[in-house]
Amino acid sequence: MIKPAEMTTLSQIIEKLRLKRHDNEFLLTPNGFSVGNGKFYHPEDLKIIKTYRFEGESDPSDSSILYVIQAKDGLIGYSIDAYGVYSNHDDVNYDEYIRRIPIEEKDTEF
Repeated sequence: MIKPAEMTTLSQIIEKLRLKRHDNEFLLTPNGFSVGNGKFYHPEDLKIIKTYRFEGESDPSDSSILYVIQAKDGLIGYSIDAYGVYSNHDDVNYDEYIRRIPIEEKDTEF
């Protein structure tokens, strides 16, 4: 479990992912998730291995969630979304897509 003093911000976790070379951002396209490597990943090709939630102290628009995702080919990366109505994925149904990815939470810190 992550202690609040260790990593409290989204940028700290992304930096930790970068240091481990897991800073591949999965972006949802009409063809599936992509990290810009020419491959497209579908929910059955992925699993969510860690979830981090961040809540703004006073502004709900500061709330976000970071999913650490591992593909069947071993690639590890992340996807970020804001909560609810503040979601920034207007062009595709991100919520439906992310719900189809199996969750296999690991106790690993990133």
